[in-house]
Order: sequence, then structure tokens, then C-alpha cells
Amino acid sequence: MSLSILIDMNLSPGWISVLQSAGWTTMHWSTVGDPTATDRTIMDWAEANGCIVFTHDLDFGTILALTHKTGPSVLQVRGEDVLPGHMGNLVVAAIRQHESDLESGALVVVEERKNRVRILPI
Repeated sequence: MSLSILIDMNLSPGWISVLQSAGWTTMHWSTVGDPTATDRTIMDWAEANGCIVFTHDLDFGTILALTHKTGPSVLQVRGEDVLPGHMGNLVVAAIRQHESDLESGALVVVEERKNRVRILPI
């Protein structure tokens, strides 16, 4: 199964080409939903459409923890510079390393020096 990745509004649409060139179906929230939608709305849409959420926002992990849900998976990038030119290779490597976890339900946090994985529910 190939992942479908929904990029949150707080990340550049420039991520689309990076993730698509790695082989994943990728879309930016601005092309599928209301740019002012709540995080909960984005999570519900991602779950209904079989996508993982790619974000820089800590609220998505909090939503997973508070709801104890098993999805959708969340891929969270952390750092000062979260542009694809700086973090692209790290994010692609992390997705490849944790793809089966993301397919089954996980929170994956990608930082410059390490990755962390929490299997859902949290």
C-alpha cells in the first residue's frame, strides 16, 4: 500500500514535489479544504480519506493523545527550518523507515538528529 499524505497549512506546498518524487500521493490542505479549518476538521478529513497528516503543529499529536484514536497517522516535523530544502531528505528517510507504522497508525516525529515513533492509540 502506498501512503497518501495530506500536508497541513503550516508547511510549504513545496513539500508536494519532494514527497511525490519519493512515490507518495501528496496534497496540500489548501487544495482540498478551507485554509481556515480547525485542526480537528483536518484530522477528520484525513481519516475519512485515508491520509496521514504531515504537520509542524504540535496540536495534532495532542488531539491523538486526548482522543485515544488509532488514526489518522501524523508525521510531525520539528526544527527551526522545516522547509523541504533543509529537511526533505530527513523526512523522506523517516517515512521510508516508518512506513508500516504510518500505515497501521502512528505518530512519527522527525527532528534533525532523531526520529520518535508512538504507535496509536496514545
